[in-house]
Amino acid sequence: MQTPTEADRTAEPPTRRTPLLGEPFPTLSVETTQGPKTIPDDYAGQWFVLFSHPGDFTPVCTTEFVAFERRREAFEELDVALMGLSVDRVHSHIKWVEWIEAEFDVDVSFPIIADEAARVADRLGMIHPEMGTSTVRSVFVVDPGGTLRLTLYYPMEVGRNVDEILRAIRALQTADEETVATPANWPDNEDHDDRLLLRPPSDEAGAEARRSEADEEGYDCRDWWFCTRDR
Repeated sequence: MQTPTEADRTAEPPTRRTPLLGEPFPTLSVETTQGPKTIPDDYAGQWFVLFSHPGDFTPVCTTEFVAFERRREAFEELDVALMGLSVDRVHSHIKWVEWIEAEFDVDVSFPIIADEAARVADRLGMIHPEMGTSTVRSVFVVDPGGTLRLTLYYPMEVGRNVDEILRAIRALQTADEETVATPANWPDNEDHDDRLLLRPPSDEAGAEARRSEADEEGYDCRDWWFCTRDR
């Protein structure tokens, strides 16, 4: 019987499921328009957004890259780095962003992964067979600890709302910093404006404490499990 080598023991299986929310983002070595990178290691200590597009020199993708770059400073203010990806080659990416700068006066300054063999796309579930062989419009938001916090998928014919991605990241960061949750449409909720939701107590003692402390802490409570507070 043949004894497995160390490489055999450490090799990844040929296919692995897409990472789920709350799990570590897989370590991937990639080639980009700004040279080789390793994710998430090269972004340790900061948030990053990895988003894929079906192809260079396509109308919807072009409008998305313009939108991401125009809001890049807003991402940077949140300490969020951007990284694009498609199965095109590096030289195609470079020529495309040159065209974008010439036509829209927008200099795309974030790196774009050239995933010619679809290795990264397969690992992250970016290719959906019923939608073709190109990457769908995937969005992965990863926190400073390398944990996957948000995943979005859009079909090829629907461009992404970049402002919604920014809103979701602000909500995630606020929830982490304040140990709270955020309501629908936050910070413009129809009933609560930008107020934050307290996380429900986990036991009877906590529920009773919430009832007694609501007035003292300035909470607005509809019930012990539904309380809001100012930011």
